[in-house]
Amino acid sequence: MSIVCREIMWGYVLRYELLGPIRVTHSGQGLTIRASKIKILLAVLLVRSGEVVTTGQLMTEIWGDGVPRRAMAGIHVYVSQLRKVLRRPEQRESQVVTCSPGYMLQLGDDELDVKVFTDLVKAGKESVRDGRHAEAVTRLQSALGLWRGPAFDELRGGPILEGFDSWLAELRIGCVQTLIDAQFELGRHREVIGQLHSLVAEHPLREAFYRQLMVALYRSERQAEALGVYQAARRVLVDELGLEPGRALQELHAAILRADGDLDAGRSEPVVPRPRWEFDNLPALRTFA
Repeated sequence: MSIVCREIMWGYVLRYELLGPIRVTHSGQGLTIRASKIKILLAVLLVRSGEVVTTGQLMTEIWGDGVPRRAMAGIHVYVSQLRKVLRRPEQRESQVVTCSPGYMLQLGDDELDVKVFTDLVKAGKESVRDGRHAEAVTRLQSALGLWRGPAFDELRGGPILEGFDSWLAELRIGCVQTLIDAQFELGRHREVIGQLHSLVAEHPLREAFYRQLMVALYRSERQAEALGVYQAARRVLVDELGLEPGRALQELHAAILRADGDLDAGRSEPVVPRPRWEFDNLPALRTFA
């Protein structure tokens, strides 16, 4: 399974995956949900798990501005079909609960990959703050390893899914930035140069990746290339936004020009073996901000 989780003590195990095309697995085997509208319904309930989603919100997510006259009946049918797919033989009640004025999805611990991802990101950042950079790298790489592709890849929902997708994308980018900074602390500057070139190409307006690429090049004794990255960043920002690089990037450029000693490589730290995660020891984190 693509979701890292603690051992489950019961026989029937459901896992919900949003970090890529939406997927539900039963004890490791995929469950088939073909209808796009039922997938959207499930995605919205997962994004708002533990909260009531009104029928009006569900209509907007499923049909947008073209809500049909019999939309309410349609919602009831989709919920009924979803309950059949997700039914647990040993439980009388479905995870999809009717709660006026709508529905709510009740999840168990670690049943949603997004929850596992956010827990790992938080734990990784705490490791960075504590100076345990090798541990942070392992945790953050585990978090990024949960991704199977763009979230909601095949779905086109409304404001709930769009807002969540934007939030999740920012969290993922922040995870990547933190991971690279932790690798810097381990002296792995040369190892991340190729990745940073790809990130700059993918996110040409994000100054943080330019900064990291400049630092990686400078610490790899490629000062001229680091200065060239600054000029490339400046051209892109001026052409696309009409703005000069921000203060942090300008100060880094000046520091590279004068070969500032503060830019010297970070300390080395021994690499620890990749652990088997026990989520009982990780700090709790609400899935959604």
